[in-house]
Amino acid sequence: YEFIIFLLIGLLYVPILHEQYSDIAHQIINLAVYGKAQNRSDERLAEFTDTIGNRVSGSKNLDLNVHLELVKIPHWVRGEESAVMLLPRNHTLAILGLGSSVGTPPGGIEAEAMVVESFEELKKRASEAKGKIVVYNQPFVSYGETVTYRASGASEAAKVGAVASLHPHTGWQWYQPGVAQIPTACITVEDAQMMARMACRGQRIVVRLTMRDQTLPDVDSYNTLAEITGSEHPEQVVLLSGHLDSWDMGQGAMDDGGGVTISWEALSLIRDLGLRPKRTLRTVLWSAEEPGGVGAAQYFQQHKANISNFNLVMESDLGTFSPLGLQFTGSDEARAIMKEVMKLLATINVTSLEEHGEGTDVNSVHYVFFPGASLHTADQRYFWFHHSDSDTMSVQNPEEMNLCSTVWAVVAYVVTDLDGMLTR
Repeated sequence: YEFIIFLLIGLLYVPILHEQYSDIAHQIINLAVYGKAQNRSDERLAEFTDTIGNRVSGSKNLDLNVHLELVKIPHWVRGEESAVMLLPRNHTLAILGLGSSVGTPPGGIEAEAMVVESFEELKKRASEAKGKIVVYNQPFVSYGETVTYRASGASEAAKVGAVASLHPHTGWQWYQPGVAQIPTACITVEDAQMMARMACRGQRIVVRLTMRDQTLPDVDSYNTLAEITGSEHPEQVVLLSGHLDSWDMGQGAMDDGGGVTISWEALSLIRDLGLRPKRTLRTVLWSAEEPGGVGAAQYFQQHKANISNFNLVMESDLGTFSPLGLQFTGSDEARAIMKEVMKLLATINVTSLEEHGEGTDVNSVHYVFFPGASLHTADQRYFWFHHSDSDTMSVQNPEEMNLCSTVWAVVAYVVTDLDGMLTR
C-alpha cells in the first residue's frame, strides 16, 4: 500500500509540476547559466573571500553588517605552535592545533611518541601510553567515520595517561567531561605514516610539542538572514543555508563560502525574475558551524515557536563542485514530490534525488521536525583542500557555481510555491 500511495502521489504531481513550473525553471536556468547573472555567484564569492579572508569562530572577520540575529559563540585563539621530532632523527613537523585545544606548559612537552591506527589499538596498548604523545595514523575511510579521531582523539588518549595527541586531520575537537584536557594538534599524513614506519621498525620516537593556544570567554556573533516574504503563507518557511564561518586556513572559499554564496544567489535570481512564492523563502548564513553547529542550534531554539511551519531546510556544505543532485531526508510522500521537482532540472542534467540529506547545521533538528536536503556535488576533491591553506578561490569553478546556484534556486522556489507543505 505504501508503494501504491508513493506512486500515485508522484503521478499526480508530474503534470502539475511540469505545467506550473517548467517555464519558471527554464527562466532561472537561462538567467543563471547563460544570462546576465552568469558567473555572478563566483564574482561575489571572490570579492567576499578576497576582502574578508578566513572567518574562524570568535574572530572580527565574522562580523558583517546585514540583517542579523544574535548568537553566543566560542572564542578560541591560536597561538604560536611548533613541533619537532628529536629522535630517531631531527625533523620539523608541520602542525596545526585543533580548535578548542589547550596549550602546552610554557616550556612545551617533550615525550616519547606512541603510534596507533585505531582506538581499539590504543585500548589494547593502554599500559604503554602513560606519559607519551599518542600519534593516530588512522586510515581515512569516510568523513563520518574518520572525523571521530579528530573530535575525540585527545580525550581517548588522555584516558590512558597520554600527555598530548597528534593526528592527520584538522578542525574543531571536543573534550569529554571529567577527562583531563591535553594539547592536541594535526600533523601531515606523510609525517603520521613516517612515524608509523619508524615505530614498526622498533625505533624510539621523541617529539617536542609547543602550543600557545587558549580559549577565551564566549563572544557575540550573528546569524545572517535575508528573505523573500511569502505572498500567501508568510509564516511558512523554506530555508536555504551555508555557514559563514570557516577554519582559519586559506580563504574559506570552498568551506563554506560556496554554500553561502549560492544560498544568497538563489534569492537574487528569484528576485531578479520578479517572482514571489506563496511561502517565505529565507536564506540563513550560519555563524560558528565549525565548533559544532553553534549558530544553527541557537537559531532553531530562537524560532522553536514556529518550527512546525518550516517546510524544508536545505544546506550546502560539501563544496560547490559540479552538481549531481540532492540528498533528501523526509517522508515517502515528500520524496515523491521532490523527485518530480528534480525533473525540472533535466536540461542541466541534475535530476538525482538520493538518501540522507544532511549537514552539521541542520542534522540535529530536521530528522525530527521537517524534511531536509543537502546539495550533492562531484566532491571527490573536497578533502584535498578541506581546512587547509589550499581552500582558496582557485578551487572554485564559475560554471559549476552557476549550476549549483541554479539547482538551489529552482528547487527552493518550487517547494516554496507549492499549494501544500511537504509532509513530515
